[in-house]
Amino acid sequence: MSTTGAQEIAQPDEALEYLELGEAGVTARSPLALFWRRIRKDRVAMVSLGFVILLILVAIFAPLIVSILGLPGPYKQDLKLLGPFGEPTGPTSANPLGVDNLGRDILSRVIYGSRVSLMVGLIGAFIATTIGVTVGLMAGFYRGWTDTLISRAMDVILSIPLLLLGLGVGAACSVKGCLGGLIEPGMPVIIFLIAFGAWPFVARIVRGLVLSMREREFVEASRALGASDARIMFREILPNLTAPIIVYASLLIPTAIGIEAALSFLGIGIRPPTASWGQMIADATPIFSSAWWYFTFPGLALLLTVLAFNLLGDGLQDALSPRNAR
Repeated sequence: MSTTGAQEIAQPDEALEYLELGEAGVTARSPLALFWRRIRKDRVAMVSLGFVILLILVAIFAPLIVSILGLPGPYKQDLKLLGPFGEPTGPTSANPLGVDNLGRDILSRVIYGSRVSLMVGLIGAFIATTIGVTVGLMAGFYRGWTDTLISRAMDVILSIPLLLLGLGVGAACSVKGCLGGLIEPGMPVIIFLIAFGAWPFVARIVRGLVLSMREREFVEASRALGASDARIMFREILPNLTAPIIVYASLLIPTAIGIEAALSFLGIGIRPPTASWGQMIADATPIFSSAWWYFTFPGLALLLTVLAFNLLGDGLQDALSPRNAR
């Protein structure tokens, strides 16, 4: 057990969380069991977790779900479904959420849009967290000029308006891509912008935690045993940062989903005809007064998804923090 874990167990108010008196005497609780015990008490977090799991299943099995429901594909255009003046028509038995201005089924496109949101959110948050953790570890551990250089770079990036940067990068990379084709138009541009704009937030948090942890006894003991800097950072310090990293990464996911929707709304995100909630909202905005269903259902899907991830992140923070144990 790490020194940090031992210190937490040694506190009288928290010891009862790790030990339970049973028929055979005192039994210890594993960290995973303790985490599950705490989060089960949070009904909001459990409901949010259920919604997130359901959303992931919908994204994975989108073609099967659309087929079972008897819906047309998300890219199938049927102008016969439009009104007499070429306007979108509302919900019917064949199209439960109505159709858009090209006669495409909205429910089918909402289902497929979950794939884009989850891919952008998960991949973008993973890349941003990986970069942020690595850079934050280096800045907090080495301090000195390394810390100064990294901190000033973070300040510069955080001062750049992300949406304005997205407009510029989206316009520059809209045809042939950027960096020799490494950043291609569409989803790669969105993921690049999310990772570029989000990693400083993670790096700052990790840097602050490492600054306080690098002076702990177990780090000094590792140095005395001749451990390399890389081993101390990634084998001794990093495991003690697992809980806050999980929490902040989970909170980055809804941020990434919101950024993708905003950029797609501005016309520089996911390229047509790929279904995207932000793009659907942008297309529906001019005709909202006459086709409310076209705007409402993609917006509701986006709202519920972002809300579920935020509430789940709050629940993880409470469950993983010993100070919040009840």
